[in-house]
Amino acid sequence: MTDRAIIVGASSGIGEALARELADAGYEVGLAARRTERLKAIGASLPTKAYVATMDVTDTDDARRGFRELTDAMGDVSLVVLSAGVGHVNHDLEWEPERETIDVNVRGFTALATAAIEYFESRPSADGHLVGLSSVAALFGNGGAPAYNASKAFVSTYLEGLRHRQASRETEVTITTVEPGFVDTAMAMGDDDELFWMASPETAAAQIARAIRRERDHVYVTRRWRLVAWLLKAMPEPVVRRLVS
Repeated sequence: MTDRAIIVGASSGIGEALARELADAGYEVGLAARRTERLKAIGASLPTKAYVATMDVTDTDDARRGFRELTDAMGDVSLVVLSAGVGHVNHDLEWEPERETIDVNVRGFTALATAAIEYFESRPSADGHLVGLSSVAALFGNGGAPAYNASKAFVSTYLEGLRHRQASRETEVTITTVEPGFVDTAMAMGDDDELFWMASPETAAAQIARAIRRERDHVYVTRRWRLVAWLLKAMPEPVVRRLVS
């Protein structure tokens, strides 16, 4: 039986790299994002069958409808990866960057996470695997990008809640939280020479694919960020503030 996966946010960065990683592993891949032509170009370059769905996650009703149409077209999907996200450095607290971050990273994410769970629970096998991309930024507040870090804290906590929910149900749905550190994408906030432990999207995708195969609950990307996360959790807030400001 052919494995099939949907990746929301597949037009660039980690989402695109993961689509290529999964296709190389034999998955048929559903590619969803706003940039249709870019998705078509990526799909044409994959070694397996690809499906393309234009999706703007800020329009939650349309995104959920598009998700259902994509699952109908693909037939049977066992893996859903929610990789779409935005982030802005916003020291002046302008409303539009904060609003967009919340619309994409919180409302859009939740709309599709619930759609994925509903889909998995409706399958005859009542199983599946949901992967959500959060961030190490979920662990602390950031005065320069307050909405971004807060939105990723929401993603991590929401996925944890879904795992708690699944533990009390008969369905076999795996929930994986991915918390990357710095990855060389448009989402990396800062100059490359200011960022340490910068990973390529391909390295991040390979580690996420490994976590998918192993059905992990949680993974840091790259794995060395586990130590940073431990330190951030252990430090008093004033110390963290001085480090990240």
